[in-house]
Amino acid sequence: MTEPVRAAGGVVVRGAGAGRQVLLVHRPQYDDWTFPKGKANPGETDEACALREVEEETTLRCELARELPSTRYADGKGRPKVVRWWVMRALDDADAAAPSHEVGAVRWLSPDEARGLLTYERDLALLDAL
Repeated sequence: MTEPVRAAGGVVVRGAGAGRQVLLVHRPQYDDWTFPKGKANPGETDEACALREVEEETTLRCELARELPSTRYADGKGRPKVVRWWVMRALDDADAAAPSHEVGAVRWLSPDEARGLLTYERDLALLDAL
């Protein structure tokens, strides 16, 4: 049996109540809108991976809040993949979020707006868990 690919990411939030927003990234390579995430490096904890990947993709340094449910699916090569997720808050000015070399765009959206833009059904469960 193939070991699952380990990955981690974050649902970065700002604001509260009706003003709450989440940060989505657009990846030109896949032409998708999703939450920032990526594969863990050997020996890297899932928590460290999540923080690193969010910063690499959005330029935001964040802190972990609470863990969200993991997602499981087959990656593009057909391997099993497990992604651990955390709610995150920016340590820096959240307005400073910017796309990096890995993503083409970042957008702050209300959860309802995000629901309409997210590419993958599995990401909707993360919004529900907020």
